[in-house]
Order: sequence, then structure tokens, then C-alpha cells
Amino acid sequence: MMNNSVKKENKGIEAIIKLYGQNIKNIITSIIGNRHFQDIQQEVYIKLWKNLPKYQDKGKLQGWVKKITVNTCKDHLKSRQFNQDKLTDYEEDNLINIKDKKTTPDNLFLLNERQKRITNTIERLKPKLKEVIILYDIKEMTYEEISEKIKCPVGTVKSRLFNARKKLQNELTDLIE
Repeated sequence: MMNNSVKKENKGIEAIIKLYGQNIKNIITSIIGNRHFQDIQQEVYIKLWKNLPKYQDKGKLQGWVKKITVNTCKDHLKSRQFNQDKLTDYEEDNLINIKDKKTTPDNLFLLNERQKRITNTIERLKPKLKEVIILYDIKEMTYEEISEKIKCPVGTVKSRLFNARKKLQNELTDLIE
């Protein structure tokens, strides 16, 4: 049979969770995110439960709950586990981004067809747009160099480049991944 002080503490923590559970969740997700949310939430509840008998000032209960929650989040951010998880996530992201370098006949064919389609679409652009896109994106000239070469203001170069890219985007939407 439970003694009266334990029953009282359990009712006290249940009341705190009922009153401030959503605030605790919001604080944790704003600081940490959702990744370790439940672990941190449980840790906060345990700290609240353990320290409930020591806490006397019921008028400042909300501030006390917030402080414990924020400090628990800070402790988690400093922890070795968090830093290890962050490193693992970074490594996983890099592995996902590694492209398959195998040049199979199918891949070569698809790449070749894609390149032909892009080239044909560029060739069909108006001469002024075509010139700017080739100078900027293929020959990698700066706006200023293009401006000098075609003898027009930099703003015109930027405008033509924008319009050329927009036309290419409209024509090649199925190639954009």
C-alpha cells in the first residue's frame, strides 16, 4: 500500500502534466525538434516528480516547469549522445547524396538523350537569349564580361538570362528532378 505522501506526489505530478504538458511539449520541440522528444519529455517529468516535494511556491509553478524543461533540453544538447546522433545524421545525409558512378550503357544512353534535348531546346531560343545563356552558363562568363561582349547594360544581361532560364524550365520541366 502506498503511503499518503507518494499518493500526494503522484496527484501533484499528474496535475502538472495536465496543466503544463502542452507547454513542455512546445518548449522541447522548439529547442530540440521531434527527434528525441519523448526521451526528453520523460526526463522532464521525472525531474518534476523528484523535485515536487522541494518546490513550495505554487504561484510560480509555471516558471519552475519552464526552467526545468529548458535546462533539460540544454543538458541534452550538451550530451555526448546528441553530438553522436548529429554526426550520424550528417554521415547518413552524405551517403544518401553519393551518386552511383557506374556508367552503364543504359545510363550513358539516357545521359546522351538528356543532353541532346537540352542542347536542342537551347538552340530553339531567340538569338539574344541563347547568346546570354551560352556565355553565362556554358562559358561561365560574368555579367560584366557578357555586358562588354554584347555591348548592353548588366541589367539587360540579367533580364535575358532570367527569361532564357524561364523558357528552358518550361520546356524541360520533366527533366527537372
